[in-house]
Amino acid sequence: MGVVRGVILDESALLTEGGGDKNGFILRPGAESLIQTLSLSKIHIGISYDVNSPDDKVSVLQSASSYPVDCFILNDPTSEIMPAWSINTDGGIVYLVSNKKEVLPKLSSYKWLLVVLNDGDESLYYTTDALRIQNLAEFPLTMCQLNKSSTGTNAATVGYIMKPSRVEDFAMRGAFPLCPTQNGLMFVPLTPMLPLSTQLKDIDIVLHKATDEILSIEDNKITFTENIQELQRYLELHQDLCVIDPLKNIYPLLDRLEIQQILSGLEELNKEGSHLIRGAHFLKIDNFEEFNFETGLAEARLSLPCIVKPKVACGVSDAHKMAIVFKVDDFKNVNVPLPAVIQEYVDHSSTLYKFYVLGEKVFHAVKKSIPNADVLKKSSNGDELKPLEFDSLKSLPTASGDCSMTNRESIDVKLVTDAANWLRRRLQLTIFGFDVVIQEGTQDHVIVDVNYLPSFKEVPHEISIPAFWESIRGFQLHVWIPGKASS
Repeated sequence: MGVVRGVILDESALLTEGGGDKNGFILRPGAESLIQTLSLSKIHIGISYDVNSPDDKVSVLQSASSYPVDCFILNDPTSEIMPAWSINTDGGIVYLVSNKKEVLPKLSSYKWLLVVLNDGDESLYYTTDALRIQNLAEFPLTMCQLNKSSTGTNAATVGYIMKPSRVEDFAMRGAFPLCPTQNGLMFVPLTPMLPLSTQLKDIDIVLHKATDEILSIEDNKITFTENIQELQRYLELHQDLCVIDPLKNIYPLLDRLEIQQILSGLEELNKEGSHLIRGAHFLKIDNFEEFNFETGLAEARLSLPCIVKPKVACGVSDAHKMAIVFKVDDFKNVNVPLPAVIQEYVDHSSTLYKFYVLGEKVFHAVKKSIPNADVLKKSSNGDELKPLEFDSLKSLPTASGDCSMTNRESIDVKLVTDAANWLRRRLQLTIFGFDVVIQEGTQDHVIVDVNYLPSFKEVPHEISIPAFWESIRGFQLHVWIPGKASS
């Protein structure tokens, strides 16, 4: 058979009888997740049930998905299967069924590939060479194995680990297809419902957003979730497994002080007669009460207002708790976790340039940003001006009006692209993003933030998603060195 284009989920594989005080039928664990994964991969989905199925069972099946699916009777002697499923026109069709359901005679004429879910100790039916799985969570990886055998050895399976909301965000844009991309990539979720080591045996590339999986950072020691810890243990024994990106390479992005120190090296790109590309001026602070701010700010080339950020950049609940401070005396009243980084507040006409590095390709988009300092001051009550505190993930004090053209002509794309390539080499990262503002007056291009595996959703999907796939494939084929430290 060819690449899998359609999947029929038999009711026997999707449903189980309600237990305890529940009556009727309920979806098996993992059924909703499986349907979502298939749907977001643009796989044609059918849900089949028996002609004599009770109404409550059919109702549960019909409401099993918020995505489009075909629900139909499979064994009705008075009607034929839906035409879309009876004729294989553009790829293979897989029929997932429980081992407790009797094989239907008409199945042999449809040339579907059977995958049997073992439901109980002993198989009642399907003693043939049908593929078998023990858990619904195994099915996506089984599909990738089928597709790989159909397309040849050039195909590669990418297993991804990230929080569900981020998975959905990427998948809804078509970034995680189970069927091979034009460069042979297939994407499958690495699920906590199965041992990670078992899944990784059939994975060629691991893609992670480890910053989603941080439990705590204390004294520069990072504690990851069990998922990432298990991945680390596996990588220690299987250093030939391609990881995008090696965990040690993302560590600088977890520390705002370290990344600011790295950005200081951008000075080597600057040439006389052109705009400057640089990081923001900064100062580390361990204690708001005892520090001599007037001297310290001057030595760090900082002037008020300043923006105060936690040194820890992500992975903990208050990593994005920040404040803009207008008066020296107000630093002691700032509710920002310590240690912290005091960073230059750059007047930038409320315009932020988001740059995305996908392998060797660089894209950018323009967004509204925080207003200039004088606008912020006018919005307050003169002498009563207090520190402006906010969570950068939830809300930012942005400017009103349309800033889409503001300063657009002044961005030096080549200069920032050179900086992007410099950062890619310096950080040894494949997919990352950074924010640039242009300082009013000097026209300095200032990088104010760097982050790992951003969503890059501001870039049109038809451009960014193929570049995303290309960056992963390119890293595996041309950059990855088996045995190189990866954790």
